[in-house]
Amino acid sequence: MRPASWLADLGLDARHAIRSLRRTPVLTSIALVILACAIGANTAVFSLLDLLVLRDLPVRAPAELVEFLWTYPMDPPLNIFSVRDYENYRDQNRVFSALAGTASARVEARMNGRDAELGVECVTGNYFNMLGVRSAAGRLLVEGDDRSEAPAVGVVSSRYWTEHFNRGPDVLGATVTFNADLSPGRERRLVVDVPVTVIGVAERSFSGLVVGNTPDIWMPASVCARRGPISLALIARLKDGVSIDRAEAEMRVLDRTRIESFALRDPRWRETTFEVVSARSGLSTPVHQQFARPLLALMGMVAAVLLLVCANLGGMLLARGASRRHEMTVRVSLGASRARLMRQLLTESMLLSIAGGLLGTAVAYLEADLLVRIMKSGTRMIGVPPALEATIDARVLIFTAVVIAVSAILFGLVPAWTAFVSEPAVALRDGASAGEPRSRRAFGNGLVVAQVALSLVLLTLSGLFVGHLSNLRGTTTLGFDPTSVLIVRVDASPTGADGNAALQRYKELLARFESIPGVRSATASGTTPISGAAGSRFATVEGFQEAPETRRRLWLNAVAPRYFETLRTPLISGRDFAFSDEGRRVAIVNEAIAQYYFAGRDALGKHVQFDDDAQPYEIIGVVADAKYNDVRTPAPRTIYLHYLPRNRVWDFSLRTIGSAAAIGADVRRLVTDVLGNARVTKMTTLAEQVDASIVPERLIATLSSFFGGVGALLGALGLYGLLAYAVARRTREIGLRVAIGAQPHQVMFIVVSRACALVGVGLVVGIPLAVWTTQAAAAVVGNVPAAGPVPIAIAGLVTIVVAMVASAIPARRAISVDPIAALRSE
Repeated sequence: MRPASWLADLGLDARHAIRSLRRTPVLTSIALVILACAIGANTAVFSLLDLLVLRDLPVRAPAELVEFLWTYPMDPPLNIFSVRDYENYRDQNRVFSALAGTASARVEARMNGRDAELGVECVTGNYFNMLGVRSAAGRLLVEGDDRSEAPAVGVVSSRYWTEHFNRGPDVLGATVTFNADLSPGRERRLVVDVPVTVIGVAERSFSGLVVGNTPDIWMPASVCARRGPISLALIARLKDGVSIDRAEAEMRVLDRTRIESFALRDPRWRETTFEVVSARSGLSTPVHQQFARPLLALMGMVAAVLLLVCANLGGMLLARGASRRHEMTVRVSLGASRARLMRQLLTESMLLSIAGGLLGTAVAYLEADLLVRIMKSGTRMIGVPPALEATIDARVLIFTAVVIAVSAILFGLVPAWTAFVSEPAVALRDGASAGEPRSRRAFGNGLVVAQVALSLVLLTLSGLFVGHLSNLRGTTTLGFDPTSVLIVRVDASPTGADGNAALQRYKELLARFESIPGVRSATASGTTPISGAAGSRFATVEGFQEAPETRRRLWLNAVAPRYFETLRTPLISGRDFAFSDEGRRVAIVNEAIAQYYFAGRDALGKHVQFDDDAQPYEIIGVVADAKYNDVRTPAPRTIYLHYLPRNRVWDFSLRTIGSAAAIGADVRRLVTDVLGNARVTKMTTLAEQVDASIVPERLIATLSSFFGGVGALLGALGLYGLLAYAVARRTREIGLRVAIGAQPHQVMFIVVSRACALVGVGLVVGIPLAVWTTQAAAAVVGNVPAAGPVPIAIAGLVTIVVAMVASAIPARRAISVDPIAALRSE
């Protein structure tokens, strides 16, 4: 009968808890909203973190898998190697039981009479065997399929088999023919000129090595290489007992041949780093590299928000428990034990947490989708998986369930424990005049101190990340002013114009752009700022002897007249380009070049000559440093040449008086008027282009600002609730003080001094915690300078102001107490 009795008591507790929560609709509604937001934020961030970092590949022994990353100075890490490098590493290493290569591409193809765009993954013959993947139908690729003379065969994914063949047996033997005719302006794609026969289907659980990028078909690398050399991403399996450090040490030795071959032309290749890293969750992509660390930082912030919510709810339930003191006294008088009361009150907390968790799960779907959209919005996201999406699956739901349970315990345990009355007779006799237990007061004060400290930490982190983002966006950092500049890319290839005809149309279009009302100036360039890597070449500078090991490539950009005026890059000396410079070999250099090659000397009139060019260029101007590839790194040494449209894709920049986007319709009309059937393939503002390059920073700055505001609000609510409860409990005392002559400012001092004391203790606890947290966050996120005293000082000031505002209402309520009414109520 005991289990049945326990279940019956649980049912009674649940019904009683529902009635109790319904009796306090305001408190219940507030609790549900803040719980839903906190649990939803934790679930959404965890779903992305699990997808990108925590989840293992569905293959045999994923912990044994590693990949190779090399990093050229100031470039992102890359896993790109030649087939020759792959064969060298595979045959010469002593630390891997297997090593495979893979290359991905989007290809236009025809399968069984239907045109489609297929995701193709070209793999070495040992790919499936090394990973331990099994087939769902037919067989998988083996090493014999990767010989140059072998028939062209392929393996399709289970998803493709389901969507296009309804999991039927007719997939085996199906033929795929790849098209070679790509439409103009499309990105370069891998094209195979032989038909490929499907020989098998991969098992359902396997979807490739890149999260969110499930290939439609896997083919041997030898088939993909029939049209020319391909590059491979390498993945290997460690031998038993071999550590990643040992494997990295050996691979650095094997990689020396490749490095030295590149260093013959570019000595800086000797500064390249080589790493062996775990690939248990898949191959590294730009998404992993740019968002893994920010997501870890965000996970810590949303966890702190959840702690704040729990502290806030704990204070609410503690105050609510005090109002139910008479009820608990009667229950104890009738024989209820502390365990029985705790179980009943914890049932209320658990129901509240479950309801908040269910709402939070619904919120998490929206928040996770928003996060993915933000992650996909960057121009630097080359190679972003097209199907990347956060799913609320079983693993995420288990995490949510744990969060719900822990939250219920955190905000419900102490109020439930303190509900027990040890001396019910005294409590019933004293009634409302009974003083509040010291332990209850200490715990309530401790909750407020914790909320103030956590609020300070969140506000400091917000200030750190927002300040870093503002610095990245600043004109002085960028070297140009991104506001009110429209970027327009025109594909003039449909016009068929070439040579002088193309040049005349280009000049006419540039002049027509400047005639648009609201346009201050218009220019063109080979590369617009922060739109990707520009060209680079080695050069010799007149009067400067450079050691071979210190040589660096100079970045190149071809710009039209008024370029620096349009982008507001300061011209330090010399002059700008003019259309009369056409055909002349003139150049403009940035400050980095002038300071390095001409320190203390005038650069004007000197010459620079590229290694593969017979004629030098005369320097006619020096401009301020400006960034073109990455806003996070210093501006490289850059040389500007006079722009002439040598191809049929032209990039224009138009500075406007008002909104840059407002002239979009006029721009399109002029392109049609001047160039006929030419196409505008890109139209965006320069500010948007800059923002798209710093998506991780925007993401963490935006969310940290939101969480900092939430933290400050929760801290204010906690302080307000405690002070309001204290004023209500001390109504009789305040009435007596007023009756014997206490002035309003003296009564207000009673309330405000308590608030100041709690806030002061919270700041004392929070400042060291904020210093440590910001240092840890800067180290985790990377590229973020450690926080100085300014963010902490601003956060402390905001905390104090918010606390004073929160204490204002209870203080006004205290000075408005009517002493006669207060004494009569007793």
